[in-house]
Amino acid sequence: MAQYDGKRVAITGGTSGIGLATAKLLLGQGCRVMVTGRTKATLDAVSVELGGNAIVLESDAASLNDIDRLADRVRAEFGVLDVLFVNAGEARYVPFAGMTEAMYDESLAINAKGAYFTVQKLAPLMTDGSSVVLTTSIANVKGAPTLSAYAAGKAALRSMARSLACELAPRGIRVNAVSPGPIDTPAFDKAWPKDVAEQTRLRTAEIVPMKRLGRPDEVAKAVAFLAFEATFTTGAELVVDGGLSQL
Repeated sequence: MAQYDGKRVAITGGTSGIGLATAKLLLGQGCRVMVTGRTKATLDAVSVELGGNAIVLESDAASLNDIDRLADRVRAEFGVLDVLFVNAGEARYVPFAGMTEAMYDESLAINAKGAYFTVQKLAPLMTDGSSVVLTTSIANVKGAPTLSAYAAGKAALRSMARSLACELAPRGIRVNAVSPGPIDTPAFDKAWPKDVAEQTRLRTAEIVPMKRLGRPDEVAKAVAFLAFEATFTTGAELVVDGGLSQL
């Protein structure tokens, strides 16, 4: 029997990077996993990659209607949830002076508002003793140019981990956060042209005390720990950043 055999897990933003690595890890440990994403081509590819044990659902984490549909699908497929990994997020590199209201609203909608209501809508389906894990970022404590709106959303999410942990504690539901630093995910390639992305990887690795970028699977292991093993931990944030925010 696998370590987490039969546990029911929902992962928002689960079709690439950290979310996809977590889905693979937990599927390998016997979990039943539902992942969400926004792009049909990616959803189709991930559905093949993960195989028949995963449910792949098109869902926009910033849309309350889509969050309602996600809750309905979880209820229909699983009945209840053991783990909710709220991982969907988006970093836009926009200088403070060039930030528009529309860009700001879009960033906060996915990184803070969407996460908040995802927990609200799915919490009623969670079993007593289950777990919520939120993806924050070291940007919530470490200033960085062009990431002001993103950082604000992630700082809000860090605060939510504490307040939602308080509200859900009477049901025995733990709420924690994983805080990645620079992780080598497709986000680099989405943000910049190929040559710029590669140079950014190299420059970023140089400023990390461990002199490399993190891997998605390293964050996935931290998520699994918070989700299943950290049974006396709630309201906490586990940093996975090679020491960048600590040293």
